[in-house]
Amino acid sequence: MQMTVKDAAKALNVADKTVYRWIQSGGLPAYRVAGQYRINRAMLFDWASSKRINFSMEDQLKEAAKMRLPTLAEALQDGGIHYRVAGATKPDLLKAVVGLLRLPDTVNREVLLQALLAREQLQSTGVGDGVALPHVRNPAVVEIGTPMVCLCFLEAPVEYGALDGKPVKVLFTPLSPNVRVHLHLLSRISFAVRDSKFKSLLAAEGRRDEILDAARALEPEPPPD
Repeated sequence: MQMTVKDAAKALNVADKTVYRWIQSGGLPAYRVAGQYRINRAMLFDWASSKRINFSMEDQLKEAAKMRLPTLAEALQDGGIHYRVAGATKPDLLKAVVGLLRLPDTVNREVLLQALLAREQLQSTGVGDGVALPHVRNPAVVEIGTPMVCLCFLEAPVEYGALDGKPVKVLFTPLSPNVRVHLHLLSRISFAVRDSKFKSLLAAEGRRDEILDAARALEPEPPPD
C-alpha cells in the first residue's frame, strides 16, 4: 500500500509537517508521484520501528477484519505448486522459492528474502517429518492484495535445523496482506500436514489436482442456512 503524507502522519500520530521534515532530512524513505510524496507502508513500518516510533495499525486492523479468510486450496491455487525446486543450503533454497513466488512488480524480492532468512535465524521453521513453513514475522514486509501459499517439493532434501533433526523435502510459504490472514494460513497449513491422507500426498509428491482436492476436503463444512 502506498501512503500519502497525511496517511503517514496519522499512522505515526504526528503532524503532517513533521513527516515532511523527516522526508526532507533524508531519513524517511519516500518518492514523488505527480508532485506529491508517496510512502511505502512496509518501509514506513520498518523505519518507524528502527526509530522506536509507534506505528498505529488501527486502519489496517479495520481493513483486515472485513477480509474473507481464504481456504488453503484457494491460497495454494494463487501461490502455485512447484516440483524439483533446487537448492543445496537453506539460503539458496529460500532464494529459489522467492524467485518462484507470484508477486506484484512493486514487491522487493530481496527484502522478502532477507525477512525470510531473519525469521529462520530466530528459530527454524522446520515443523518435522520433512516439512518447513518459511514465513515472514510481519506481513507488512510484503504488500500484496491476495493471500497465497506457495508449495514447493525440493529436488533433494535440505538440512533445515528442524526440531526432529530430519532434512526438509517440502516447503509451504504463506504470504498475506495482514496479520489475521497470516495466522489463519499458518493454522490451516499446520492442520493439513497432520492429516494422514494429506501427508501421504506430500510424501508421494502428488499431482496438483490431487493436492488441491485433498486441501478442499479438509475445510470445515459451512454452517446450515
